[in-house]
Amino acid sequence: MSLCPLSLAILPTIGAVTASQWDALVDNDQPFLRHAFLHALEASGSVCMASGWEPCHLSVWQEERLVAALPMYRKHHSYGEYVFDWGWAEALERAGGCYYPKALSAVPFTPVPGARTLIADQVDAEAVRALLVSAWREQCASLDLSSWHLLFADEAEVAAWQTQCPELITREGVQFQWRDRGFGDFDGFLNSLTSKRRKMIKRERRLVADQGLSVTRLEGNAITPDAMAHFYRCYTITYHERGRPPYLNHDFFERLRQSMPEALVLVQAQIEGRPVAAALYFRGTTSLYGRYWGSEVVADCLHFEACYYQGIEYCLQQGLTLFDPGTQGEHKLVRGFAPQRVRSLHFIRHPGLAAGVAQFCREEGEHVNAYREAARKALPFK
Repeated sequence: MSLCPLSLAILPTIGAVTASQWDALVDNDQPFLRHAFLHALEASGSVCMASGWEPCHLSVWQEERLVAALPMYRKHHSYGEYVFDWGWAEALERAGGCYYPKALSAVPFTPVPGARTLIADQVDAEAVRALLVSAWREQCASLDLSSWHLLFADEAEVAAWQTQCPELITREGVQFQWRDRGFGDFDGFLNSLTSKRRKMIKRERRLVADQGLSVTRLEGNAITPDAMAHFYRCYTITYHERGRPPYLNHDFFERLRQSMPEALVLVQAQIEGRPVAAALYFRGTTSLYGRYWGSEVVADCLHFEACYYQGIEYCLQQGLTLFDPGTQGEHKLVRGFAPQRVRSLHFIRHPGLAAGVAQFCREEGEHVNAYREAARKALPFK
């Protein structure tokens, strides 16, 4: 390992470092940590002080070389995180404290498990984490931030942070993911299922076609500005149906189309050649990630086709072994998506709130782990 001293700098924007510097630290299977993705969030205004996400990324240097980084934001609310802490905020405010602002290390609006601390090879990872701990602690103290949260880190990283900082509170969660078990093709996947679920999926796919819908996939540079604009209209419908504005704007998605097209897969549903629904996926080297969806029409089972079955089929055709379709939904379980453990870590400055949160997370974790095991036993494979 290099013996050059490490130094830390806070980046007010991801644009403070070049894409080549940042991406040299990123696993190619993690499109959401790429410089282009984080920059699109900031440059589009989806992530900024005005939206309640104030970038303050931690960066570690050896002389002029970027050797580690941790995305970080000062948050002024808890929207767009998918690890819900509203109750914690209310508890502290009832006690006369202020929960916001807080510090958050995560990918905004993207609950995908993966590495969060980016560390170059041949660098002392323990020394890097020690420097980062000092940095977010100092941020919390000097800026009166209530807490620091690390969301959706992978298991190895969670373990490393727990070793480095034992007072971190661990919160358990569960997501549903599909993995290739050597199915070969979609028929092979169907044949691995119980008769009941195999018939269900065949019926659902047939029902989509019977409604006059055809489904196509566009990849990379084949995704035109018009196709992305139509997708965005569909995406906004999903949010408006819930009575709230979308987190992300059209400029964000258009920037992705231009800056990282090789990571994009757009599923379109059409009626008589006219697109009426769309789902946007991201792909890495071995994984596929389903993220955004919307439809201009009400059609039975179209969501399952566009967001699940097209993803499974694409993985089998492309040799991808993992498909993460997004958060929530026991309906994924009966379609072959297995429950997976996800964890977050939390540092809370207020001793009383920290004790209460730790107790809550222990009790919640027992229920989450029991649910995950029960869900695993309910998988529809033969």
